[in-house]
This record gives sequence, C-alpha cells and structure tokens, in this order.
Amino acid sequence: MNAPAELLVDTAAGPAHITTPAPRDIWWELAGEDPGTHPSQTPPWLDCLCATGPYRDTSRLYEFEGGRRLVLPLVGSSRPRILDTEESWPARWGIGGPVCPAEASPAEARAVFADLAGLRALRVGVRLRPADRDVWADSALGYRLEPHMTQMVDLDGGFDAVWQGRFRRHVRREVRHAERSDVDVEVDRTGRLVGAFYRLYCTSMVRWAEQQHEPLALARRRRTREFPVRRLEEVAARFGERCAIWVAWRAGEPAAACVVLRHAGHAKLWRSAMDRELAHPVHAVPLLYRLAIEDACAAGCRTFDMGESAPGSSLAAFKAGFGARSFSSPRCLKERVPLSAAEHRLRAAVKRLIRFQDP
Repeated sequence: MNAPAELLVDTAAGPAHITTPAPRDIWWELAGEDPGTHPSQTPPWLDCLCATGPYRDTSRLYEFEGGRRLVLPLVGSSRPRILDTEESWPARWGIGGPVCPAEASPAEARAVFADLAGLRALRVGVRLRPADRDVWADSALGYRLEPHMTQMVDLDGGFDAVWQGRFRRHVRREVRHAERSDVDVEVDRTGRLVGAFYRLYCTSMVRWAEQQHEPLALARRRRTREFPVRRLEEVAARFGERCAIWVAWRAGEPAAACVVLRHAGHAKLWRSAMDRELAHPVHAVPLLYRLAIEDACAAGCRTFDMGESAPGSSLAAFKAGFGARSFSSPRCLKERVPLSAAEHRLRAAVKRLIRFQDP
C-alpha cells in the first residue's frame, strides 16, 4: 500500500482534512461506532476487491471542523490513468457509501460529493445504503441517481418473531418439509467448504444459461470472470468466522449452498447456488435460508440483507416469502464521458443478438 496522501481543502462544511487511503485503524473505529455499517463497508471487502480484480485502495477519510469524521470506502481501477474510475463500489459489489457514526449534515455530504467530482476519474460512483438515501442522495448535486433495490429482513424481536410474523405460510411449510427429508446441513466458518459451494455454482451456471437463453460457453466465461473461485477464497480467508458457508447435503452430494457475511448488527446473504434436481424436491434452499436467518438472530444481528432484486421479479417474490422488504439503495454517478450509457447499449445489443431473457 502506498503512503497515505493528506490534503486540506475548503468545503461547504468548512475546512476538511482528507487522508487517502483511509487509515485502517480509524476506519475500523468508525465502523464499530456506526451501527449501520454493512459487511460490504468494512476493510476486508475492499481488500477482496483489490486482491481479485483490477482495483486499488483509494478510500478517503474526511475530518471536518468540530471533530466529525467519516470514511468513504472507495477503489480506483487499475486501468491506464486516462480510463480511471473511482467507485464505492463497482457494479455487482453491493452497497458501499460513507461510514459515519452520526448522520452527516447536508453540508458535509455535499462536501464529499464535491471532492469526488474534483477527482480526475472518468466516472465516480457511490452506492448508498438505504438508511443514507435521503441526506446523501439529496446532496449529490450534479450526479445522476441510478435506481437499485435491496431486500432486507427485519430481525427485530428475534427468530421466533421472524418465523411466526414475517415468514410466509408457504415458506414455513417448505421448511418443515425439508426438515423431514433426507437433508443434512453443515455450516463452515473456516473456508473448508469453498470447493463444495463452487461446484454447485458451476452446476447452477447450466440452469441459469438455459433460463436466460444464453450460450453456455458465454455464460461460463462471464460468470467465472465475475465470480472466480479465488474471490470466494479471499472473502472466506479475510472475513474468517464472519463468513459462513452453509451447505445442504443429500445422499452425500451437495444439493444447495449459500454464503452469509456478518458485521456487527448486519448479516448479508452474498451468494447462493444449487443443484436443482437434488435441492428442489426437498426444499433445501428454504431450509438453508431459515437456518442462516436464525443464526443471524442468535448473533444479535438486526437485519438480514438478501441482496438486490428487480422489482416485480420472481426472485423478489421468493425473497419476500422470508419477510424481506424492499428498500431503495441508489447509486450516485457522475461521468465525464457517458461510460455507463455506452456499456448499457453494448450489453443490450449482445442480449438482443442472443435473445437473452432477464430473470
């Protein structure tokens, strides 16, 4: 890691001292004081990006007059400088945004966005957590808001309250069916089951390709590039016991699996996969989710983040069965050239060519 650079700038909130990359001890301190910090806003998440993708640590610590401090997790791309981007986070890496023990003032939020707008990057992006949407989205002057939705289960009241009051009746019925079936469930917090999960992920690629009318070779290339096994290995190693790999076994074979990350009061369902022929008849996936949610409740978590879904999709409806509610979690974008529009047009053209069907 390069030596941190220190800047003193005048902002709408008064003079601010900026340190980049953000000192890890302060980042961890603020993450411990901010009850809204998600697993994807902690230093190990950034380390995993940099270890498995073309990124470098450009996180920023802002210190305002009066002692207010906040950290913005941020990575820059390791492309030629002329093509650089600065994002929190890049697409498919989930929620980023500021880590701040107390709600930032509108002036402080505007100051952060103004500072980012002054960077030489072609694109600046900040994916907000739902709780920060109002103050931060309203303060992103000159930025375009890209809509995203994340689904979360409220764990208030403990697992009994979640099971009885938030799980839908059909989900409870499926879970009971799974508990009577020949399914064995194992949870690993050491990384030992990375291989079992990734085998199921590779099996799932075939089903996803068929559902989306995507050539299998293209699907495998795209998905292994987006999520190589090394990425899961890095996350399991860096998060340690805060990364749980749940696997449902049937007749000695892995039938379904999911990966859940945890930080303080928040659990995040990061990835899941299954062998449909083995898992679906015995409802192995609902059983895994039930156990993972119960585990999060036992750990004192307040929310269980089930990730992003398209509004009105079958995936969104499936998650709603576990009590997941939808929250707006927009991405604030500012681009010197229309990179996102060009990328969208290219993806749309390829989808039309192969008659791709979104799930």
